[in-house]
Amino acid sequence: MPLGDQITTNLPYLRRYARALCGSQSSGDAFVRATLEAALADSDLRASLADGRVPLYRAFTRLWESANLEVAGDVPGQGLHEAAAQERLGQITPPSRQALLLTTVEDFTFEEAGEIMELSPDEVAELAAEAVREIEREATTSVLIIEDEPLISMQLEDIVRSLGHDICGTAATRTQAQEVIAEHRPGLVLADIQLADGSSGLDAVDDILALGDLPVIFITAFPERLLTGDRPEPTYLVTKPFQESSVRAAISQALFFGSSRPVA
Repeated sequence: MPLGDQITTNLPYLRRYARALCGSQSSGDAFVRATLEAALADSDLRASLADGRVPLYRAFTRLWESANLEVAGDVPGQGLHEAAAQERLGQITPPSRQALLLTTVEDFTFEEAGEIMELSPDEVAELAAEAVREIEREATTSVLIIEDEPLISMQLEDIVRSLGHDICGTAATRTQAQEVIAEHRPGLVLADIQLADGSSGLDAVDDILALGDLPVIFITAFPERLLTGDRPEPTYLVTKPFQESSVRAAISQALFFGSSRPVA
């Protein structure tokens, strides 16, 4: 595969990682652009990217670490969720957050994550475990699941409950989601984007966000529909078929960096 096509294929996932790592779409995209600009200016770096995702993420990591402190502080025009992410980013050390994201959301092995971070696999494993311990200190919340596949919905319920959270409702359509939120205010939403009756999970989430800002995790087989760059993109996006560890990590991170909790 030509290098340009290979980078294009991997770029949406690097942007997803950068957005979650930085806590904002604007900051994450700025670091991704800087990485690509560095590759254009350095022929050796550009050639190394032909070896796949690992060198691309390693190039991003080196640049991000060298300018790490620049992501702190408010970004003009950011939402409450992004502001909360920036405020809390310092509560987990950057290496721990990197290790967790790389080995769960991005599905790298400990060996691959170690190559990206220039650490041993054991060091990556310990950093990821420390991030989980920090994140799981957060209080429990109630979760709304918007998913039209019954087996997947049940699997997500099991994951949510195993983390100590409650289920305030499940919905297979936008209408059902509206019925749930008429009675309960969730603290977190897990949503597919393509629902049973042809309705959109995006529209269902918009209905909920109209009531106030709260963390949302999209779980979809069609990530390319959300990673377009044409509209504000979700900070937390898990691709189907998913690993339970990826969903667990996304839930914990979304709650840790979320800007709201359920109201009584």
